[in-house]
Amino acid sequence: MKLQIVAVGHKQPDWVEQGYAEYAKRMPRECSVELREIKPEKRVGGKTAAQVMAAECTRIEAALSPACFLIALDERGENWTTLKLAEQMKGWLGAGRDVAFVIGGADGLDPAIKQRANKLLQLSAMTMPHGMVRVLLAEQLYRAWSVINNHPYHRE
Repeated sequence: MKLQIVAVGHKQPDWVEQGYAEYAKRMPRECSVELREIKPEKRVGGKTAAQVMAAECTRIEAALSPACFLIALDERGENWTTLKLAEQMKGWLGAGRDVAFVIGGADGLDPAIKQRANKLLQLSAMTMPHGMVRVLLAEQLYRAWSVINNHPYHRE
């Protein structure tokens, strides 16, 4: 199984790159995490938020594996605990299905991505910088893997 983080945005600060890399390298080969950065649409020429999201949607869809289980990160999504994420991950591992997590741009995700998604997931009710979301998601994926494997990283 491969976990994919598809994130609108590039040229992140060093702390984002380092934080993401730290947790991605901890993941085992059978549950690797791959980051795909999507170039954000430029807000020039009076483009509306809907036009920007539609252009980013096309780029996101091109980066996704056709048969992946798609989870769109959205403030209105389900709010899972780490243990719920671990339970879900265990199921994905058993099914051998690739999973993609999509992080939208500054304007959010196009409704088409949300409709295509198998699940909407909220990481927090608070608004966060997109770079921080990458780090937080990578850490939670590693933590969920550690729960499944009884690794001492996670404590209850």
